Amino acid sequence: MLYVVGEVTGVTYLDNIMYVVCARSCTIRLYNTDTLSPLDVVINVTGMKRPLDIVVCRHDRQLYVAECDCIWRGSVDDHSYVKWMTTQSSTDTFHVNKLSLTSRRLLVTSQLTPTLRQYSTVDSQLLHHILLPQYVRALIHAVETTRQTFVVGHTGTSQNERLYAVSELLPVTSHNCECIQTK
Repeated sequence: MLYVVGEVTGVTYLDNIMYVVCARSCTIRLYNTDTLSPLDVVINVTGMKRPLDIVVCRHDRQLYVAECDCIWRGSVDDHSYVKWMTTQSSTDTFHVNKLSLTSRRLLVTSQLTPTLRQYSTVDSQLLHHILLPQYVRALIHAVETTRQTFVVGHTGTSQNERLYAVSELLPVTSHNCECIQTK
């Protein structure tokens, strides 16, 4: 049995290596997925303080690590890393909570201000900024389906703001603003 000492906030894997981030840690820990034994290598990300989630892109072999105010990108091959994106600006601020990856599109959720954004992993451009129904109080996690819809876990429904729910959302484009229609 594998034991990771620390509050695990994210896990992902590629090939036979599992990548783990823990709260209040600047390291990405590596484990063998066959034996669940720790590898002698860790990726030290100078400047990373509170990782919240981690995903890996199988196409370009890049790790994406979420912190509240930024996203780090690192190579699984040479363990180099950069602060790929910050989420604080003078006109728009959102707090990253969870990540999801489909093909070359990174889905970023913000829990406190329920926001769903999709970025290209090729050039970090914002592809979609999806506005959620007003009754959604907290966005917990989201994934993109193969049909380009979004499945989201959230609190708040049209009947009760305290209920937890999973909804499939259909993007509806209108006047350059993306709104959501619940399926």
